[in-house]
Amino acid sequence: MNLLNDQVCIITGGGRGIGKATAIKFAEEGAKVVIAEFDDASGQSTANEVNGLFVKTNVGDKGSVDSLIQSTMDTYGRVDVLVNNAGILMDSTLIKMEEDQFDKVIEVNLKGVYLCTQAVAPIMKAQGSGVILNASSVVGHYGNFGQTNYVATKSGVIGMTKVWARELGKDGIRVNAVAPGFIKTDMTAQMPEKIIKMMGDKVPVKRWGEPEDVANAYCFLASEEASYISGTVLNVDGGVVV
Repeated sequence: MNLLNDQVCIITGGGRGIGKATAIKFAEEGAKVVIAEFDDASGQSTANEVNGLFVKTNVGDKGSVDSLIQSTMDTYGRVDVLVNNAGILMDSTLIKMEEDQFDKVIEVNLKGVYLCTQAVAPIMKAQGSGVILNASSVVGHYGNFGQTNYVATKSGVIGMTKVWARELGKDGIRVNAVAPGFIKTDMTAQMPEKIIKMMGDKVPVKRWGEPEDVANAYCFLASEEASYISGTVLNVDGGVVV
C-alpha cells in the first residue's frame, strides 16, 4: 500500500529542487499533489508531471495564500499535508546587508510559513487530522557566515514548529521540521567547484545530498509511519550536525 494514498498534499515552492522532488515522491506514494509556486513555468511543469494542481502563489502575501487554500478546497475538499518548502536566499554580511534583503527573506521564509500554516490549521482541526512539515536548515542550528537573514528564518522555523506541535497536537495535527544540509540543487550548482568540494569534504558521509534524500524524509514524516512524531527537527545532512 502507498504511504500517502489519496492524501491531499500542498507543497510550496514545489516547482523545482527539493520541492519538485517531494512532489514526485508524494505522487509516487499515491498523494494528490498541489504545487504552490510563484514561477508559472516550473510550477505548471511539475504539476503536469505529477498529474496535480498548480496554483500560482506568493507565500508572503495573505491574499495569495488564501486563494491557494480555497483552490485546493474547491478541487479536493480537504488538506491532509502542508509542506512549507518555499524559500529564497539573499546573502550578505551584516554590515553590507540592505534592509530590503533582510525583509524579503523574512517575508518568504518565515512569514510565508506562518501564513500558510495559519490558513490550513482550521481545516485540519475540523478534519481532526493533518500534518505540517516545515523547511528549516542545518544553518538554523549553528549559523552561517553571510546569512543573517536566512539563518534568522531557519532558526525561527524551528521555534514555530515546536510551538505549533504543542498548540495543535490535541486537534490531531502533527508538526515537524526538516533541516537539510548540503543538497544538490540549481542554486548550489552555481557555486565554484572548489567550494563545492570543500563543503562536501566536511560531510562525514563524504557526499552532497540529493533532493530525493530530503523528499524521502518529508514522505516518512507525512505518513502514518511517523504518527507518534511531532515537534521534532529531522536533520538530513549526512552527519554535518552531530
